[in-house]
Amino acid sequence: MPASSDEAPTTRDLVRVLTLRDLVLVGSVLALLGAVTFGELGAMLPDAGGSYVYVREAFGRLPAFLLGWTLFLAINTGSTATLAVAFANYLRELLPLTTVTHTLASVGMIAAVTAVNIRGVRHAASVQNWSTALKVGAILALAVAGFALGDGFHRSDTRAFTTPLTLSRLSAAGVGLLGVLWAYEGWQNVTNSAGEAADPQRTFARGIGLGTAALVAIYLTANVGYVAAVGAPGVTRSDQIAADVVRALFGPGPATVVTLVILVSIFSAANGLALTGPRMYFAMARDEVFFRSLAEVHPRFGTPALAVAASAVWASVLALSGTFEQLFTYVVFASWIFAALAAASVFVLRRRRPEAPRPFRVPGYPVTPALFIAAAAAIVVNTIVARPVQALIGLGIVATGVPAYVLWMWRRRRARE
Repeated sequence: MPASSDEAPTTRDLVRVLTLRDLVLVGSVLALLGAVTFGELGAMLPDAGGSYVYVREAFGRLPAFLLGWTLFLAINTGSTATLAVAFANYLRELLPLTTVTHTLASVGMIAAVTAVNIRGVRHAASVQNWSTALKVGAILALAVAGFALGDGFHRSDTRAFTTPLTLSRLSAAGVGLLGVLWAYEGWQNVTNSAGEAADPQRTFARGIGLGTAALVAIYLTANVGYVAAVGAPGVTRSDQIAADVVRALFGPGPATVVTLVILVSIFSAANGLALTGPRMYFAMARDEVFFRSLAEVHPRFGTPALAVAASAVWASVLALSGTFEQLFTYVVFASWIFAALAAASVFVLRRRRPEAPRPFRVPGYPVTPALFIAAAAAIVVNTIVARPVQALIGLGIVATGVPAYVLWMWRRRRARE
């Protein structure tokens, strides 16, 4: 029952109110566990392809191919399509867009990101650095404003989530955790570019660990600031939380500025996907289990230009067809099957290659990677139990990679005969 205006919420009620923040916190812990685990793998195998390379070296070509196939077919490209449509949706707040111009804006954003990444790694990295600095500064400024000006922690409706915690609600929270973990997935994607990092064996592990820790701090601060500004019910009702927080604190005028920052943030996220994902397809093509042309490096720019372009074309098709939401919903949980598999590579490679140079070793081994693998397995199993139809469809999409792999291997043998 909601508290009266003069009754302070109890600690138990506050825990329930902050359920969304708790999900962010759980996601933060998992991201950190995964980041330090992948840090050892990236420092040991600093090659283009990231987790594809780790799974290939530990478990063989087929599981590695299914990982890359699923990312190309739905996860990475579906994420890009999702961001492209979101970009057009936010742009509609600034400009009157028809159905046609909305579609052109979505595809145009993908095209712009593609051009930046084909032009060169330095250009893409510069765009990433500047756009990240802008959005992080805006997020932190908004969080500070929420703490200073908001009354979210003092509202009488802060006890909105007062229903008992049951197994079904815990399972639902586990499904909701997938969205939180998607926001953190940069630590997985960045491993794809380890082969192009300067002195990766020395810098990569440190970069992924510190970067993920900084991201965790930023996300937690932002979420607490949002709750402080509009209260937990306000956060749960909002589909555009940053803009709604600005409206609540400063009125409708400055919301336009927030929309511009969000557009930059979306572009930055799409740029990050274009910077990392195609490196995996490049590695697959180099292994002759994907389109061979994707293994070509642009003679002038030194980038896997065709891999970047192919990813962009498929993401555009998904955005135009409107099927990205279904694909992404079905398959996103499957990425945690491959995340667990990649993390398990630490155990396999330590046994098979004990003398291999490891400039960075995962702290807390073997507990740290084991905890990550157990959590990833729990997320997958919970999704299968809670959303069996979607999960089975998702697993079916992953399974389409098996005949594709057989076909590529057959063509590879024919080419060598």
